[in-house]
Amino acid sequence: MQFNVLTIFPEFFDSFLSCGLMAKAVEAGVVAVARVNPRDYAADRHHTVDDRPYGGGPGMVMGLPTMVAALRALPAPGKILMLSPAGKPLTQAMAAELAQEPSLTLLCGRYEGIDARIFELFDVTPVSVGDFVLSGGESAAACLMEAVARLVPGFMGKDASADEESFSAGLLEYPHYTRPEVFEGLPVPPELLTGNHAAIAAWRRRRSLETTLARRPDLFDATPLSPEDADFLKGTPRRRSGRNCHIGLVHGPVLLKDGSVGTVSLTNLDVHDIARVSRTYGLGGFEVVTPLRDQLALAGRIVEHWRAGPGARSNPDRAKALSLVRLHETLDAALAAVSAEHGRPAALVATSARGPATLSFKAAREMMATRPMLVVLGTGHGLAEDVLERADGVLPAIRPFSDYNHLSVRAAAGILVDRLIGDAL
Repeated sequence: MQFNVLTIFPEFFDSFLSCGLMAKAVEAGVVAVARVNPRDYAADRHHTVDDRPYGGGPGMVMGLPTMVAALRALPAPGKILMLSPAGKPLTQAMAAELAQEPSLTLLCGRYEGIDARIFELFDVTPVSVGDFVLSGGESAAACLMEAVARLVPGFMGKDASADEESFSAGLLEYPHYTRPEVFEGLPVPPELLTGNHAAIAAWRRRRSLETTLARRPDLFDATPLSPEDADFLKGTPRRRSGRNCHIGLVHGPVLLKDGSVGTVSLTNLDVHDIARVSRTYGLGGFEVVTPLRDQLALAGRIVEHWRAGPGARSNPDRAKALSLVRLHETLDAALAAVSAEHGRPAALVATSARGPATLSFKAAREMMATRPMLVVLGTGHGLAEDVLERADGVLPAIRPFSDYNHLSVRAAAGILVDRLIGDAL
């Protein structure tokens, strides 16, 4: 496989190409690396490759004349990639695709990057190795080259070893152990000492599933799981506990259609569905707030029917969900109940489709790890302004950039709770 690297620091790759498996692969002809310096194509005696940015601002921009000349001089550029934090994330799947290419050309930017018109002159794909900024694309290019080259047949001494590594099967890899069998009182897991290959494979699969769930649960989205995998994960403690999180449904004070503040009626569907969301995600409770006494009485009858009446006998699962419902006449009463249950003051976190947000989901999760939290949603046309103002934070709208933002409160509750508690976040 041929790599062409356009860089103003070709010496950066000296050690990278002269040690380890990469050096052996180059020596064996499995991969070839051509380093091309755009300065060699400069027309002035200073070998200038950069200039000031149009529109002003700090730093310099790598210009097109030298970069384009260097690219056009390549006999077989193949697929052209630009290392950039604004690019598509490099994944194992992408590396596997790139390993099928006969040649790759890597553009290593410096300063503020390369003149954006490069994308209009060539078919260039930006690629990122992570959400961080480097001084140049060289170290990122080395990362990409190794990720791709090790998937080229002949690069590794045993090609099968690449098949069991992290991401190759969509999951993170299981842990490894070697001799001595016991080190400073720490033994090797006994399953690995049995000699039973089936038992060892099962142990490794379970550890891989556990590690992925704990560190990168997002990988499950694209990874097929067997029924045995799913059963194992169901019995694995969740990475986040929802016990500190209570969901609150406020029927007053809320905004009415005419913009005034008032109270709206509760609905059977809201109570049922949000209770089921609360049960599914293991929340601490579902707090229903309405200042209307007749509505409280109605909600009480609904809950009692499913919690201890005929509904409990016909649908025990629904009874478990409705057992999380508590009824309150005011938001203050709901907040006090949550605080009393946990023995410390609860945070009040509001939601609003109107914005602006003052609390990110990440910050809310961090808050929830140390104190109880009541996340309140408003019925009608949303929570009243005084509720938003007194809250410890307001979460981002579910669809902040959409012209149509009118989800039912039941749908909004499910999405918000998943963003706070869900394994995939």
